[in-house]
Amino acid sequence: MGPFVLTFFIALFILLMQFLWKYIDDLVGKGLEGGVLAQLLFYASATFVPLALPLAILLSSLMTFGNLGEHYELVAMKASGISVWKVMRPLVVLSVIISILAFLFSNNVLPVANLKFQSLLYDIRQQKLAFNIKPGEFYNGIDNYIIRVGEKGKDGSTIYDVKIYDHTDRMGNIKVTTASSGIMALSPDQKFVIFTLFDGYNYKDIITTRNFRENRPFDRSYFSEQRLKFDLTEFDLTRTQEDMFKNHYTMLNTKQLTQYIDSLNLRYNERKERFTQGFYNRFQYLSTIDTTNKQKKAKHQANKLVPAQAIEDSLHQLNLSYPLLSTFSDGDKFNILEMAISASRNNKDNVLFNKKDFDFQTESIRKHEIVWHKKFTLSIACLILFFVGAPMGAIIRKGGLGLPVVIAVFFFVIYHIASITGEKSAKTGDIDVMLGVWFSSVMLFPLGLFLTFKSTTDAPLLDAESWKKFFNRIFKRSGQQNKKLA
Repeated sequence: MGPFVLTFFIALFILLMQFLWKYIDDLVGKGLEGGVLAQLLFYASATFVPLALPLAILLSSLMTFGNLGEHYELVAMKASGISVWKVMRPLVVLSVIISILAFLFSNNVLPVANLKFQSLLYDIRQQKLAFNIKPGEFYNGIDNYIIRVGEKGKDGSTIYDVKIYDHTDRMGNIKVTTASSGIMALSPDQKFVIFTLFDGYNYKDIITTRNFRENRPFDRSYFSEQRLKFDLTEFDLTRTQEDMFKNHYTMLNTKQLTQYIDSLNLRYNERKERFTQGFYNRFQYLSTIDTTNKQKKAKHQANKLVPAQAIEDSLHQLNLSYPLLSTFSDGDKFNILEMAISASRNNKDNVLFNKKDFDFQTESIRKHEIVWHKKFTLSIACLILFFVGAPMGAIIRKGGLGLPVVIAVFFFVIYHIASITGEKSAKTGDIDVMLGVWFSSVMLFPLGLFLTFKSTTDAPLLDAESWKKFFNRIFKRSGQQNKKLA
């Protein structure tokens, strides 16, 4: 349990640091409270459990049996008649219990953690940067206002050479306030920032008079002291209703996912049936159209656009290419072909549009099915990685955080890459959903059986002398065969 707890929290910490590195730009400079950051990190840590737990089981089992082998405790057990499988039996029971708990966590806790984490992260990313005016820069963090401060005093609240542009009328820079100095302070309730300005002017362009664009009239008023108040409530973190996110497939348990998958399949089949019926019905109206009323108009247009000889050649070509049209008049032939081409183009556009819609619906169904299967893959992965780590530790006979960490990371990277590759292939529909989600487990399962068999039979899998003898025998046999052939 010691190595398991240690490696679990180390893996969780590394994943959490990766998350902070990824979203550091969305977190810094927004004046977030410590409690909000603590909630975000806590919910993020819960979402990383499906990655940290298998790695912790793999590494801890490898370290445990590596320590037993390094201190010759496994040798003593084997000499006493206790097999490696019997030594592994208590930890197998523990791994099964952890796997059951992992399923309960994945099914009941993880959806809630995803909901809390994604909604809070969305609100933080939408949050404005904290109120911070820098000298010599135009600040537009407050809606409808642009503020420029030339210099700041050492106390941070005294400001000089102040310019405030008021855009509340949505008419551009028609209201400007300037001041030689001022004091910037927060209200007692921290909801407003108050500018107390000294020795300044208010400028306002007059746009209600005639010919104001040519004359450019404006009002100017002097003040010795003036106070302006700006609302800072928009800088507070606004929490979005979690109901907006709760129907996402990553925030559902197995029962809810089953219901959603059934509903999506039913909707897809109904949509497909409506399209099939509508597609054939689109051609039926062609047989009821009367083309005789358009005959004279079409023939007149044809005579106007092209010479008569060209029209005769075209009609002759139509009779050869489309024998069914030979019984119709010349004007009807053109009208029939024109309507057929138009109907074909419309149906082509209709097919392409519906194909995109069908692809979107099938992808949504696959995503729900992938998440449903992943509720179980976490538990199975914990078991399989235990049967990879425990016998590997017994074989290498090295404990601690040295070689076991390297081997554990190697196998976990293989598992993780196979898992991501299978899921992406399943999402795109390249392979079956079940095969894609379970691909990593299916790939490592034979390896776990092989290593368990080798460790129980005391096979010298990583013994350098055994491999040296093995290759010497191969080279010796190949040399003898070459001599016989010579």
